[in-house]
Amino acid sequence: MLNITLPDGSQRQFPGPVTVAEVAASIGAGLAKAALGGRVEGQLVDTSHTITGDARLSIITAKDADGLEMIRHSTAHLLAYAVKELFPEAQVTIGPVIEHGFYYDFAYSRPFTPDDLAAIEKRMTQLAAKDEPVVRTVMPRDEAVQYFKGLGEHYKAEIIGSIPAGEDVSLYAEGAFTDLCRGPHVPSTGKLKHFKLMKVAGAYWRGDHRNEMLQRVYGTAWASKEDLQQYLTMLEEAEKRDHRKLGRELDLFHIDEHSPGTVFWHPQGWVLWQEVEQYMRRVYRDNGYLEVKGPQILDQGLWEKTGHWDKYRENMFVTESEKRDYALKPMNCPGHILIYKHGIKSYRDLPLRFGEFGQCHRNEPTGGLHGIMRVRAFTQDDGHIFCTEDQIQTEVKAFTTLLQKVYKDFGFTDILYKLSTRPEKRIGSEESWDRAENALAEGLRASGCDFEYLPGEGAFYGPKIEYTLKDALGRPWQCGTIQVDPNMPERLDAEYVAEDGSRQRPIMLHRAIVGSLERFIGILIEQHAGALPVWLAPVQVSVLNITDAQADYARDVAQMLKNQGFRVDLDLRNEKITYKIREHSMQKRPYILVVGDKERAAGAVAVRARGNQDLGVMSLEAFRDRIASDIALKS
Repeated sequence: MLNITLPDGSQRQFPGPVTVAEVAASIGAGLAKAALGGRVEGQLVDTSHTITGDARLSIITAKDADGLEMIRHSTAHLLAYAVKELFPEAQVTIGPVIEHGFYYDFAYSRPFTPDDLAAIEKRMTQLAAKDEPVVRTVMPRDEAVQYFKGLGEHYKAEIIGSIPAGEDVSLYAEGAFTDLCRGPHVPSTGKLKHFKLMKVAGAYWRGDHRNEMLQRVYGTAWASKEDLQQYLTMLEEAEKRDHRKLGRELDLFHIDEHSPGTVFWHPQGWVLWQEVEQYMRRVYRDNGYLEVKGPQILDQGLWEKTGHWDKYRENMFVTESEKRDYALKPMNCPGHILIYKHGIKSYRDLPLRFGEFGQCHRNEPTGGLHGIMRVRAFTQDDGHIFCTEDQIQTEVKAFTTLLQKVYKDFGFTDILYKLSTRPEKRIGSEESWDRAENALAEGLRASGCDFEYLPGEGAFYGPKIEYTLKDALGRPWQCGTIQVDPNMPERLDAEYVAEDGSRQRPIMLHRAIVGSLERFIGILIEQHAGALPVWLAPVQVSVLNITDAQADYARDVAQMLKNQGFRVDLDLRNEKITYKIREHSMQKRPYILVVGDKERAAGAVAVRARGNQDLGVMSLEAFRDRIASDIALKS
């Protein structure tokens, strides 16, 4: 008898080999219908997979993350199937799953149009309705190469040709379409019901700009109609909140072709930048950090010592002076070690916390640039803590608590915590990794954080914690990090005098809270849909007169508020008051003060709050107290 152990610990017995589908059917008709695949001894397989010995089995349905990935993977194949039906001359290449969906790259003689996309999606729906079985077969590599060459699929044949000789490859067929794939896939096309094609973009074959340009069709797929609609609604809202669009509308910044991947900050955008930077500067000051400033350009030899030159050279901007090679810094860490090394350090000096608003340059590919979220020149709220191994846990706890407060002040309360542990290729003893990973974990626990492990995702020299905030649309943004690094102090010969008089290496903790200020400001703009809280708003109050008769009083009101430290603009244009209110409302001003004859006579202002809220007439003192409270509460 063959014993199958299910996730709840129960067992089912079968007289001989049994498929995943047959096990599901033995449990119930509902599960048999819902089954998309299975996990046999941890390995994800098709429902047609035959189990030949005792095994642990989990049935995968659309409710599982694995099930959703199978749906998306299979929908990518359905897309290729539809394209081949409508455009037989098109060649298929690769079609992986990505976040929220999938894409497939095609070689075709002309660009796909929006009408083509609509036709392809319609054909996908028709093919799914046929509920054709998805069948896996295995073929020797060389035979598979000839098979796809015979179909005219030269890209696919090239992929298979790169697989080591003598190996078998798996193919999946649905109806008239066969594709190379490791799988697994859903059992039939009828399981694919809730999808939408999103856009077409260019992509180089195998990601190499020297190769042919292909067409990449992006799509999304979900387990239910409600999930799909929710995602599409989120995309619509995200488009409204796009920081690039709002940056133009609110006159905050622009990106110029004369300096790709760098930001030109306009006056109001620079006010926002300064508010974020000065807030973080106070965070440094109040939490034991010493602010430092390192140079932009450092000698090539330093980058060779740190290992960056070998591993990161292609992403660095380099220059030369007097036959000496330099690089613009892509990160601040080596400079901080050089500052640390200036003078003898004692164990009594540790932990020593350095912070820098350090501008970094990275030669990102043009195709990867995205507004102010992904740029070539950026400033980090970068910090490094030099400490002993015994101090790691305490520093992690303090840092995590501080990060939570900062995120809350900026309007983010939903944070994900992930601990990346030792990778397969690493340096250092197992005991040192045990201690470092345990210190990070205990630091998180001491801060009251639930976290997940990411096995093998740490750097080769040490584990790290990633702090990911969720925005108003539920989108994750990984901004904060703290990482254990004994390697760079070793490479650059940093040390301290221990209590016993010996020379010891400090542990270096790389840490950031907001990360790139450019990216974080982009996140802030999208989080608040441009309607930034009062304390961050570039202009906090707009003062508007109704007629010229109140111009002098409006000037006095604006000047009084400016004198008290508020950011104010004054609109004395000879326009209808309704027009002026609408314009300033579109600029998302937190408060608009309107002054007419009655307000002038009473020494008061008519107050309108963002969101078209009419707060009525109030004294200047009452308004001042209100806005001061908003700023103090970060509301």
